[in-house]
Amino acid sequence: MAQYAAQGKRPEILFWVGCAGSFDDRAKRITKAFVRLLNKANIDFAVLGTEESCTGDPAKRAGNEYIFQMQAMVNIKTLNGYGVTKIVTACPHGFNTLKNEYPELGGHFEVVHHTQLLRSLIEEGRLEVEGGKFKGKRITFHDPCYLGRGNGEYNAPRNLLQKLEVELIEMKRSKSRGLCCGAGGAQFFKESEPGDKEINVERAEEAIAIKPEIIASGCPYCTNMLTDGIKAKNKEDEVLVMDIAEIIASAADL
Repeated sequence: MAQYAAQGKRPEILFWVGCAGSFDDRAKRITKAFVRLLNKANIDFAVLGTEESCTGDPAKRAGNEYIFQMQAMVNIKTLNGYGVTKIVTACPHGFNTLKNEYPELGGHFEVVHHTQLLRSLIEEGRLEVEGGKFKGKRITFHDPCYLGRGNGEYNAPRNLLQKLEVELIEMKRSKSRGLCCGAGGAQFFKESEPGDKEINVERAEEAIAIKPEIIASGCPYCTNMLTDGIKAKNKEDEVLVMDIAEIIASAADL
């Protein structure tokens, strides 16, 4: 964004990479896949780079409103300073926070999830995809809490998978009844509480029961949690866990 501003220009979209997409090795692959798709669609986008800070979501979910507001105000000042109007993010946590919680602090932006943007790009003809290697594959979609129940978006990711002509199968608990992977509410950053089973293992078992070849998701935290759940059941050689962006990029040979 700093380079754009120096040239007196504004990009079409700001890509909010997010903490996971920037620092987690698994999530970086999702970031790169999404960027390849943006480039393929000739989207004029920019990132904040080192000026991007955490949205404050983990602090808020953990109960520290003060830290959340400090982080949010710094980000809002940066975004408003660049005149940002449209933001896309591949993380439902950042998506929810930027969309629903920044406005009351002065951050008014159009915020879209990467599955929503990809669906729009395909519908507008700016991005072309075919089933290719995924045609006919059994794929189930795990609904991230902050994308599904939190913001009512169930169709965009499924529409994208259907465009790839996959065999889309649903888990017993899906859409508004979907089961959390266990990472939300800042739980990703703390040790598990006493119990007889990890929730991500429970979710992995539910997926394995319908015999998918791929579990798709639209959240870096869900992707990590489900991958660990599959490993706990020793099924990593049978079931892949992939983000929607990775699936589409792979189908497009990007």
